[in-house]
Amino acid sequence: MKSIWKIDEDKRDPEGGWTFIETIIVIGIVLILTSSVGFMAFRYLDKAKTVTAKNDIENFSLALSSYYLDCRKFPTVDQGLMALWEKPASDADGWDGPYVNKTPGKDPWGNGYDYFLPGPAGLPFGIRSFGADGMEGGGGNDRDVNSWEG
Repeated sequence: MKSIWKIDEDKRDPEGGWTFIETIIVIGIVLILTSSVGFMAFRYLDKAKTVTAKNDIENFSLALSSYYLDCRKFPTVDQGLMALWEKPASDADGWDGPYVNKTPGKDPWGNGYDYFLPGPAGLPFGIRSFGADGMEGGGGNDRDVNSWEG
C-alpha cells in the first residue's frame, strides 16, 4: 500500500525551486527584520548627532584657548568661530592658525553654532548648539548642547 504523503519520484521537480508562496513568505520575513533594524538605527542616529555636537564644541573650546594664547584675547562675536580658520582682518596680532582642521560650519542639525562673549557664570566665552529644533531650550533631541555644561 502506498502512502498518500510520499511524493512519487516521477512527480518531483528536477530543479528543486521554491514555490511562489514560499518566496512571498521569505520576502515578508526579510522585510520585517529590515524594518525593525531601521527603526533602531534612527534612534541611534539622533544620539550620534548630539555626541557630534558635543565633540565639535569641545574642539572649538580647545581651539579658542590656543587662539587666546597666541593673540592674548578671544575672537570678537563679529569675527566668530571663523577666526579659528582664517586670520581676521583686524585685531589678530600673533595669529598663528588655523586652529581647527576644517572650516567651522553648521551643527549636525544644519544650524550654526552660537558663539558669544562673555560666557555664562563668569566663563570667558560660550558656544552652543540649539539642537534639532534650532531654538533655545527643549528636551530630548531638541535639547541645547553647550560648552558650559558637561
